[in-house]
Amino acid sequence: MDDIQGLQAEGLGKSYHGRPVVRDVSINLKRGEAVGLLGPNGAGKTTLMRMASGFLRP
Repeated sequence: MDDIQGLQAEGLGKSYHGRPVVRDVSINLKRGEAVGLLGPNGAGKTTLMRMASGFLRP
């Protein structure tokens, strides 16, 4: 059971008004794995997590 994927996404990207805010990001997390996402304001952290969780379309 340890090999079951918790979250997998490849090549995520998002633009707002023609300005790319997230480009070509891939995520591969195992079930139960905890990670942190660090970056400056406006780097796209929240946008990335919203896309990965399905709340925002890439």
